[in-house]
Amino acid sequence: MAEVAPAPAAAPAKAAKKKATKPKTAGPSVRDLIVKAVSASKERNGVSLAALKKALSAGGYDVDKNKARVKTAVKALVLKGTLVQTKGTGASGSFKMSKKVAERMHRFL
Repeated sequence: MAEVAPAPAAAPAKAAKKKATKPKTAGPSVRDLIVKAVSASKERNGVSLAALKKALSAGGYDVDKNKARVKTAVKALVLKGTLVQTKGTGASGSFKMSKKVAERMHRFL
């Protein structure tokens, strides 16, 4: 019987580096803040993007730091059907609540 040489021990696998994850901030999302600001507005033709940014910054949201986030949230809300764009294209223009969403919100209030 021939003895088989033991296989050399495999090098221990390097421990994967853990990415430092930022804790999620507590509070409403940008979309929720936008919906609140638009629904609180009494404007007949909707709220312009500039007025929306003013309302968000008055509520304590850092708009200058998160311009792109605000724009993408507005576009997503329009695509989803929560907001209706009354003027302009893309993230510019005026926005108001869609009738379906407005009816749902009034039932809960």
